[in-house]
Amino acid sequence: MHQAPTLGLIIPPDQPPERFIAVARAADQAGVDEVWLWEDCFGQSGTSTAAAVLAATERIRVGIGLMPVPLRNVALTAMEIATLGRMFPGRLLPGIGHGVLEWMAQAGVRAQSPLTLLAEQATALRTLLAGDELSVEGRYVRLDSVRLRWLPEPVPPLLIGGGKPKTLGLAGELGDGVILAGDLTPDADRSVTRDAIQVVREARAAAGLRGAFDVVQFAGIRSDASADEVSSFAAALGELGVTSVPLIALGPDGAPEAGDGILQLAATIGGAARAQAR
Repeated sequence: MHQAPTLGLIIPPDQPPERFIAVARAADQAGVDEVWLWEDCFGQSGTSTAAAVLAATERIRVGIGLMPVPLRNVALTAMEIATLGRMFPGRLLPGIGHGVLEWMAQAGVRAQSPLTLLAEQATALRTLLAGDELSVEGRYVRLDSVRLRWLPEPVPPLLIGGGKPKTLGLAGELGDGVILAGDLTPDADRSVTRDAIQVVREARAAAGLRGAFDVVQFAGIRSDASADEVSSFAAALGELGVTSVPLIALGPDGAPEAGDGILQLAATIGGAARAQAR
């Protein structure tokens, strides 16, 4: 029997940036445990919106799912994570990934080997956030005696997004957790989630890694879904080994809500979370 996953709310780029604070505060007050933001090309950035949401709320954890590493210098990403980790201890959930390759090409930063870039950045981030000085001359990451001046306490978990086997394996080896994206809804086939988790577990076992590992599954549900529907969906994913289920509010046409439907779902998720805690 698996523990019920943490319930979260995704604030997607379909919502204009000026609404993020109001939505996040509503989620915080409703009892939602996590809100998730996307660094989506070419919409909102990740760390700037996370900083604003963290400052405007009291207790809710804020995930960034995810920061595309081709767009970012790893030293700056480490500085941003460390800064937010110190300002809002225990509330930041940073995620990285190789990004949508077509978007990276549009931005002129598509790597010849996205997996190598992701591995080098993940390794460097872990080293820097641990407080170590790093000099490295990699294929993509080049640092000369870099050490963070201000370290976060506690160090936020490093989550790595993935979908294909090699990326999932890398997430298992180098991350504290994995972010699984996709268009998962209550009626969708969950075998993709099950198979992805198995790949991650096998990679961790092969690397001799044990202990807690977060599995974040992004999913969508109708904005007018009931608390029972939310809880049942999350419980089914929990049985597969998912530890966190951030939900995106879907409108009648199946597209992400650009209006107030997200507030309705926030209230429902909060109610479901309170029921879980009883």
